[in-house]
Parts: sequence; structure tokens; C-alpha cells
Amino acid sequence: MRTLRPDEHRAAADLFRSTLHAVPTTDETWPITERALQPGRTLGAFDTELIGTARSFDAEITLPGGARAGVAAVTGVGVRPDRTRRGILTELMRAQLTDIAGRGLPFAALRASEGVIYNRFGYGVTTRSRSYRIDRRRAVLRPDVPSGGQVELWSLDTALERLPELYASLPHTRPGMMTRPPYWWPGWERHAREATSPIVTAVHHGTNGPDGYAIYTVERKHWNDPAVLEVLSLQTGTDEAFNGLWRYLLGVDLVDTLRADERPVDEPVELLFTDLRAVKDTGGGDELWLRLVDVPTALGAREYSGEPVVLEVVDPVLEDNSGRYEVSPEGVRRTDATADVRLGVDALAMVYLGAWRPSLLAAAGRIQPADPGAVERADRLFATPVPAWCGTHF
Repeated sequence: MRTLRPDEHRAAADLFRSTLHAVPTTDETWPITERALQPGRTLGAFDTELIGTARSFDAEITLPGGARAGVAAVTGVGVRPDRTRRGILTELMRAQLTDIAGRGLPFAALRASEGVIYNRFGYGVTTRSRSYRIDRRRAVLRPDVPSGGQVELWSLDTALERLPELYASLPHTRPGMMTRPPYWWPGWERHAREATSPIVTAVHHGTNGPDGYAIYTVERKHWNDPAVLEVLSLQTGTDEAFNGLWRYLLGVDLVDTLRADERPVDEPVELLFTDLRAVKDTGGGDELWLRLVDVPTALGAREYSGEPVVLEVVDPVLEDNSGRYEVSPEGVRRTDATADVRLGVDALAMVYLGAWRPSLLAAAGRIQPADPGAVERADRLFATPVPAWCGTHF
């Protein structure tokens, strides 16, 4: 188990793609993929040859209260199919988390391809999302919906040049939102260049300049078949941008249905229309999985409200995290006091950004409170004013 050399990165990328049943990288796409690799962040497991890999890049995540903290965005995790079920993934995860802790990052985060794998390594579902479809024939905007500003289309090359600055300028106020360092954008570029339908970037201009954008594509199998406009990304910094971009998207010709996946659970798109039933929820589920790598630092980085609660945290992978912590609006400290709530580090991740109330996890046996009053105090302590959401794939 070791950090890979640059000349080994392509083999690792292809191994990961094979675990997702995807074709290897091509000579045309590899230079783009290579730019997404932060030096020193790709691990490999060997048995005379490469049989497993995991990588990450460094970013920042927004916490309740608005502070940001360092996070390792974990991706590219895979074990060769003929070497699975032998503990290789466990050793990769342990080595990666130890490395992240050694670099002083309090968090790791990932998007899980399977929901049964990562709890045992201390990750927990920490943001959730909703998906919906809009029937364009029924989606009539209310007359009092503000008109919004101008919308401009950017070419792919213009978007690649200007979107990083625009995204960074938008307020990332929701817990769970992440910065997008230079290592993130090549992944989006590869997706856009490989897409079979054109990827369109629509940018909203408010009174102070660009304040939001929508990236979408239109799927149409035959010229006279119903067409679906898929919103791939929608990021806005103002209500004006949100309203203006939806007004634009609903005005795109030759479209029957609009589809948006992995949106915030409280996104108020229905309120734009005279008929709320023009919007149909089509599902939802887990989005970002978080891992508290340095529990005392992570606990002390966010804001709280309510009364103090003593947590007893159990972390079987990074054992230094295990212990009791008094958490209150005044701060966090280790303590020998009797625990009010006992929980694993994965359950702590689930309540950390407010996506799950501790009482819900207690009812399911994921948390062990000393008494009903303790879990009620924990509910108030970890509550957030808005639901957590990430909105960034990696």
C-alpha cells in the first residue's frame, strides 16, 4: 500500500473505471483526467500488480454558522473484481484516513456508489436531496414572479474559463456546500466534452453582474419525440437569479418536460407556478457522505444552539477520536463527565450538518441516549436553520 507515482496514475484511473463497468480512458481524454489529480493524493494497493486504488483532492466545506473547514474529497475508490472481499478496501480506507488526519484536515467526504460500504469506515449520510420533473404544459409562472435579469449563453470554452470564478463568487451559505479547487473542474470538462447531447451554460446577470448559472442538456431521440430538458447544475446567489433562470429554462423551445435531480430538499420551485402540481417529486436520497477525521476539531468548528450535551464518541478506525466531549454554544472540550449520548463516529457525521435529528437515530438504535431529555437537548444543539446540501459531484 503506497502513494502512486505520476506514471502509475493512468493505470489507477482505468482500474477505477473498470469497477464502474466503464471503458478505459482514451488518449484524447487522459490529458484532461490527469489535470484532476492532486499530487500525492492517489493510493495504490499491490499484489505484484495494482489491484486497488483510492484518491482525493483538498477542498473546503461550509459548516453550520457559515465557517469553512478543510475537507478531503474522496473519489476514485475501487478494487479489482478478482481481488474483492479480501480486506483490501479496508486497508485502503484506513491508510487514506490516516494520511488525511496526518495532513490536518478535519473532514473527509465522498459520494457513495453503494450504500452499504462506507458506514464501517466512519462515513455517514450528511446531506439529502430531492429530484423532480416539471410538466412544461402546466408550468405557468405566476404573474407576481419577478422577471429576473438578462440571461446569456456561454460556449463551452467560455464556461471552462469563467465558471470557476463565478462559482467561487456565489454565497455558499448552506451547510455541506463545497469549494471547487482547480482539481475539480477537469472532471466537469471531461463530462461536457464526452456528452452525446450538447451541454448548455446559461448565466444570469443581475444588477451587479453574473449572479447565477444553469447547466443543462436536452435529450431527444427523434426529431418528433417528446424532449426532456435535464438541469445538470443550478447555482444561484440571489432570488432574482433563481427566478430568472427558471423563467429562461421554461422558455426553451421544443421541450416537453424539465428534470432536475439532487436538488435541495426545500427548493421552492413549485411556488413559481399557478399550479403547484406541475412539479412532481420523482425521488430523493443520500447525497454527500461525511467523515469526521479529527473529531474535537470538527466539533469545535461549527455553531450550536441550546444547552450543553456530553457525547461519547466511538471511532474504531481512528481510535484517538474515541472519548467524551462536552459540546455547547460556548465551545467543545474533552471531559470525564457521564455521557448524555453515546454514538459511533458515523452517526455523529449524520447529525453533524443537521440532516438527521439525533432523536430519529436514537429511535432506530443508532444512538444510545442516557434519557429522553438528553436526546431532546441533542436535537436542539445540532439543529440548523436550513437543510444541508452539497450540490457538487466528485
